[in-house]
Amino acid sequence: MTKKTASIAFSIVLGVLILSCGKSGGGSSAVTASNGKTLTAEDLEKAVGSLSYWSAFTGDSLKWDQWRVDEFKKRYPDITVDIQSVPQAGMTNGKLLAAIAGKNAPDVLVSDDYVSSFGFAGQGAFDPWDNYLDAINLSLNDFLPGFRSLMQYNGKTYLLPQDSNVIMLYINTDMVAEAGLDINSYPTNLDELMIWAEKLTVRDGAGKITRYGFIPWQDQPGDAPTLWPFMFGAELYDQSSNKLELTDPKVVAAFQWMREWAKTYDPVAIKGFTQSAGGFFSPDHPFFQNKLAMTVTGNWVSNALRIYAPQINYTVIPIPVPAGGRETSTPLGSNVFAIPKGSKRPDLAALFFKFTQRPEINADNFDTWRSIPCIDAIFDQVSWTQKNDPIYKLERKIANSPKSAHPALSPVSAELNQQLIALRDNVIYNDADPQTLLKELQDKLQPELDKLKR
Repeated sequence: MTKKTASIAFSIVLGVLILSCGKSGGGSSAVTASNGKTLTAEDLEKAVGSLSYWSAFTGDSLKWDQWRVDEFKKRYPDITVDIQSVPQAGMTNGKLLAAIAGKNAPDVLVSDDYVSSFGFAGQGAFDPWDNYLDAINLSLNDFLPGFRSLMQYNGKTYLLPQDSNVIMLYINTDMVAEAGLDINSYPTNLDELMIWAEKLTVRDGAGKITRYGFIPWQDQPGDAPTLWPFMFGAELYDQSSNKLELTDPKVVAAFQWMREWAKTYDPVAIKGFTQSAGGFFSPDHPFFQNKLAMTVTGNWVSNALRIYAPQINYTVIPIPVPAGGRETSTPLGSNVFAIPKGSKRPDLAALFFKFTQRPEINADNFDTWRSIPCIDAIFDQVSWTQKNDPIYKLERKIANSPKSAHPALSPVSAELNQQLIALRDNVIYNDADPQTLLKELQDKLQPELDKLKR
């Protein structure tokens, strides 16, 4: 199915759902026990039945998720859980829409793609969690400020974050010393970053670059094209007015900055370098091979370095930004739970989410990947905090910044993200004008938002 066809199918299916179920999601949002009383935490703890659960995880992450389900069943032996591994939680291949339309949706899902998840929430595919928050002893105010815009759309809570990641600048400290740079004075703005990048770049006798100091778009999680506009201080979308803001001067400036960077270091050469580079979970990544001195990426890379390149000496710092940018902050990236429209046991979905936040359930997750909890108080229970790990201490500081958030959340988030990847590549590799392309994209997507405004 093409993306265009999938988008049309999505709108048709959701239109049918809204007509048949109503905007509140039909009967699945009820929160009363069989005796008619309001559902309480005590009721949840005594719940019985079967929970259908779709996990977006695969590989080792799925093994961990299966262990988590098994632990849940040990604690609640009267509840059975049918766990299915469904890549992207069925959101990119039409499986979730088909399940909702066929009245066979899972009771709960976890997604590793918060961008698509928010888009689905904005277009009516999920039921809200709000009626269950008291029963699981949660308030929106418990979460770090940067998560609240992700969790809610039009005043209702559709997504609950499981955990998150912090994006930072990784720097090879041996290369810093070799270049004669001040090890105690790392770059804090883009001018300083450019100076460092040039001094850390190595060329051979013919002038060919054998080591890049920095490539702005290398290693962005999920190939995120919104990272730099976000760090430049742009919003990209205003939920209150339901308007895209792609022509905001800060958005244009971010893409123009990448364009100029590419021209400085030859876009053809950079493209060849990035296309041949190994991923972080292989020994062939250029940062591991001493072919890249600095890179912007997430906390999980600490584990990759431990496995594949323990010889690399490195440090991490907040992403440098221009004047007016989001200093000492991060574009957060979260795994999220949602209740699909038509869920038969949203109460068990709430109980399962509550269980996933237990410290002993998340311990291995946090210990391995240095990922972060979404509630600040939980940080104190994580081993990295207890060991006073400097990287984790920095993660906590950055995650708590009021400027940290999930970029460009809108009902058309998924399509916007894909279109911006193509736009960015056109700008950096073909020297295209970002102002023109951003205006065209805004004009293309805004009508879709206008149709969805409620």
